Amino acid sequence: MAHMRSAGSFLPLTAVVFEILLALSDGDLHGYDIMREVENRSGGSVVLHAGTLYRALHRLLREKLVEERGDHAADSTDARRRYYGLTALGRAVAVAEARRLASQVQAARSRRLLKGSAS
Repeated sequence: MAHMRSAGSFLPLTAVVFEILLALSDGDLHGYDIMREVENRSGGSVVLHAGTLYRALHRLLREKLVEERGDHAADSTDARRRYYGLTALGRAVAVAEARRLASQVQAARSRRLLKGSAS
């Protein structure tokens, strides 16, 4: 079962999944705001389309990395709007992926593929 898996067993994440987890790392968002957050954070280089987003969210829900949050009554613009948030496992997976990527960047720096110190 997904909830019994270790964070590391989910790695490596796809770019789309990591972008969604990053977007949710500061708090709950609904689908449209996830798409906007990803596009804004990436400077427009990553654009999630609705189909891609909701297929990924469905998988993340099934794997218990995100959960629907129903306590956003203050947002009365659309009662059908669903909010999503990271579970503890989802946050642990995002941290593990960030560390994995940081290690790759450090290796690229040590091999002088990127400017900056190797430390």
